[in-house]
Amino acid sequence: MRIPRIHEPSELASGRELTLSEDGANHVGRVLRMQAGQALVLFNGEGGQYAAEIVEAGKKTVRVRVGAFSAGEVESPLHFHLGQVVSRGEKMEFTIQKSVELGVNVITPLFSSRCGVKLSGERLEKKLQQWQKIAIAACEQCGRNRIPEIRPAMELSLWLAEHTDELKLNLHPRAEYSVNTLPAPEAGVRLLIGPEGGLSDEEIVAARDQGFIDILLGPRVLRTETAALTAITALQCRFGDLA
Repeated sequence: MRIPRIHEPSELASGRELTLSEDGANHVGRVLRMQAGQALVLFNGEGGQYAAEIVEAGKKTVRVRVGAFSAGEVESPLHFHLGQVVSRGEKMEFTIQKSVELGVNVITPLFSSRCGVKLSGERLEKKLQQWQKIAIAACEQCGRNRIPEIRPAMELSLWLAEHTDELKLNLHPRAEYSVNTLPAPEAGVRLLIGPEGGLSDEEIVAARDQGFIDILLGPRVLRTETAALTAITALQCRFGDLA
């Protein structure tokens, strides 16, 4: 049986006993229904992970004893920043979950002219918290010990104008370049993925003006969530750690 991996945001040290966070305790006590004496793996997002043993397990409180530290990492050598225009329903959650599994380091939710989702204020803040939890859960599942950052949502124009040395890419069905013709990125990749209705002509021009390169994935038009994951996979195969 696979040993469950739990994100624990507190300071971890071998030999220490601690009470798991509310989210961790809920997953261990209520979802997995684990008992005292069973093994866990803990990580706090700062790198590496710790073996641990449950000392006390209830539905609301779980105490563990932290064991040996392991420095192993599964991070991709390609630093990846995804700018994803917010998509409807569960599509955004799906994109975040799978992009984390594929090795993305930073995700910025974006609003564009054709974005079909209207979020602001408290609703937006709750969504950002939910998306960050999805990223953490994806790390627990896939073995990553470093938590990708879900940045505050912003307007597309502001994100395009941010200064960066990353290789800037924008998917376009009529682009001249493909992933196989790109130069090797020296400072990572910044990938723009538009909404269900695509970017407007003005937004495509604005991206080009800010140094984004139009790239083509293939002859078929992909849905926004399919486009993001296909592009990430193709770039990880070319420049990262996917074979």
